[in-house]
Amino acid sequence: MLELRNDHLRVCLMPEAGGGISRFDSLSDGGVHALMRPFVPAPDVSGVLPDPDLLACYPLLPWSNRIAHGGFFFGGRHNALQPNRNDEPYPIHGSGWQRPWVVQRHGPGDVELTLDDAIGDAYAYRARLVYRLEADALQVTLRVENAGKSPMPFGTGIHPFFPRRADTRLMAPARAMWLNDDANRLPVGRAPVPRTRDFSPSSGLPADELNHAFIGWSGRAAIEWPDTGLRLHIEADMDTYVLYTPPGEGFFCFEPVDHPINAVHLPGGPLAHGMTELAPGDSLTRSFVFRTERLRP
Repeated sequence: MLELRNDHLRVCLMPEAGGGISRFDSLSDGGVHALMRPFVPAPDVSGVLPDPDLLACYPLLPWSNRIAHGGFFFGGRHNALQPNRNDEPYPIHGSGWQRPWVVQRHGPGDVELTLDDAIGDAYAYRARLVYRLEADALQVTLRVENAGKSPMPFGTGIHPFFPRRADTRLMAPARAMWLNDDANRLPVGRAPVPRTRDFSPSSGLPADELNHAFIGWSGRAAIEWPDTGLRLHIEADMDTYVLYTPPGEGFFCFEPVDHPINAVHLPGGPLAHGMTELAPGDSLTRSFVFRTERLRP
């Protein structure tokens, strides 16, 4: 693991496991408090790379979440996609999270990773991922370039897992949400955010499962853990997030992304839902900031 550290924060990274974060901790008041769910290695699998879904966070590219129907048409060409997890019927989260990244630079406060990858005959891309600590903030920059021969719709995001306790609260205002079907977790319709799903004011997390894309997000969110006296501010240059709240688990996912689930098949197509058409050689850059704050007594 690579480590970044300053007086306020510590970040541990696993470039070979999808370029992901294994720990993100606050070093406040002489204590260590997890800001993302820490990766806990199994004692009997030394040398085996972890499932990225056990990490604290990983990048999403060249798309986020599920794509149905075995792929999609774009520019008159069918782009076939295969499932990439044994427990998922659909291809999910692109490929960057499942690939080893190359360390280009590593200092006490920042690291640069790169990846060249292709997904069948559909996507070919180059990516650059930079993690940087600045005082009380972790800055993440993700850049993806179309290395293929045809224009394609690209999308990105990140997939953090946050600790969930009884008093955890979330503030993340949005205008609407995509309602999913129960069987496939694919969107079937858009609706205003109901009161029970409204995180415009800081609110507790629901007891039931949410796994939905929220749109019209302000790009600003905050998570509070009153028991540790910490608030984590989240900023992203995008207007969509996916919220996943598995019942009975000690974590939840708040995923800043630039498009909803299955955007390539939503009415109007991917470009109408936040994805970006990149011609060969063109690139897309997204930024994320996680900043800590002490809650007032």
